[in-house]
Amino acid sequence: MKNIFLKALCLALGAAVVSSMTLLPQPQKAPPKPNILVILTDDQGYHDVSYYGTKDIRTPYMDQLAKEGMRFDNFYANCPVCSPTRAALLTGRYQDHVGVPGVIRTHASNSWGYLDTRARMLPTELKKAGYHTALIGKWHLGLESPNTPTERGFDTFKGWLGDMMDDYWQKRRHEVNYMRDNAKTIDPEGHATDLFTQWSVEYIQQRAKTGKPFFLYLAYNAPHFPVQPPADWLKRVQQREPGIPQKRAELVAFIEHLDDGIGKVIAALKASGQYDNTLIVFSSDNGGHLPSLANNGPARDGKQSMYEGGLRVPTAMVWPGKIKPGTISEQVNLTMDLFPTLLEVAGAQAVQSIEGRSFLPTLLGQPAPSEPNRPLYFTRREGGSEYGGQCSYALRLGDWKLVKNTPFQPMELFNLKEDPLEKQNVIKDHPKVYQQLNNLLMARIQEAGKVPWQRPAVK
Repeated sequence: MKNIFLKALCLALGAAVVSSMTLLPQPQKAPPKPNILVILTDDQGYHDVSYYGTKDIRTPYMDQLAKEGMRFDNFYANCPVCSPTRAALLTGRYQDHVGVPGVIRTHASNSWGYLDTRARMLPTELKKAGYHTALIGKWHLGLESPNTPTERGFDTFKGWLGDMMDDYWQKRRHEVNYMRDNAKTIDPEGHATDLFTQWSVEYIQQRAKTGKPFFLYLAYNAPHFPVQPPADWLKRVQQREPGIPQKRAELVAFIEHLDDGIGKVIAALKASGQYDNTLIVFSSDNGGHLPSLANNGPARDGKQSMYEGGLRVPTAMVWPGKIKPGTISEQVNLTMDLFPTLLEVAGAQAVQSIEGRSFLPTLLGQPAPSEPNRPLYFTRREGGSEYGGQCSYALRLGDWKLVKNTPFQPMELFNLKEDPLEKQNVIKDHPKVYQQLNNLLMARIQEAGKVPWQRPAVK
């Protein structure tokens, strides 16, 4: 009887232990990291999107990004031309602090940058965080080793090494073919915009099968001149917009064709079940090209200029379940701020000192801190008689903006709150403000002087 009692007691105690174990909190599985898609267009005007009410253009998919996410009305490109902004995006640093103050071109006599091999790149950091990384489209940060995409952190590269294309169908620059599939030279048929779209769709479909997060940097050449929309897109615009100037019709059709490509990429995310776990960034590398009749809204000037029209760019971000749809941010951000923001989204952080700062709190609907003392620095080096191999500059601090639009023009000072169109140069009226901003500018120039911007001489 005693043995029976002890056996029953042991069974009861064992059951109690098992029961209590089942009540203990179980370890939670970490949520999957979001995919990251950065869509960068080339020379798209600040108001060359229909979500700003521009009447002669239809961009339903860019509009969709603004509607389903957050629109940024004060987003600045780091530079009013291509290569420097791309360097800032991929390093989180001011472009001349990583050796790219100007455009990298085919011929050394007219090339004004060399990407610092010591700079840590966004794809490298995201790979460490578990991401597969891909660049489809325009690179424009080096034409040869060691500054090719797959040597600077991208697992996959399919696109264009160089700067502009002389023709979107032939895809050549100075009669050189810069189209690559990783390191292999390729010569695919078709319009470059369509190719970049199709390759992105295929990449998204492939990554859906892996379960591993991806970072896709989709950098279109369009709508950079030469403006070459497919004929059916141009005809559609001309029929819809009677009286539209021919040049403007061509640019509108070019952007609408680009927008359609973006729509196909978004559709691929949705069809593959990845849209809800993807952060999408849409922006441009600089302001619109005025000779092509780009629309930069009320902002002064356009591409190549340090005035607002050369620097402000259309920007929107979508992250389902994280970014509240239909929100508008007035926060001032630069292209280089995407670097730390995307790293934070991926659960990583920069391992080098950078000038960019994360604006993830803004995306998540948290109050944005006031930053009246954050100086924003812009520079561009260029050749030719207008620039002479020297730099143009701008520096913004709060509402004040100091501008030296070409190396041979005098400094100008504007108050953007009182004069958003930059019509009134008040430098003589505010000498102390000028001195303050000029001191900040000189400090940035001195810091950049520590980094060479030309390819090292071969010994």
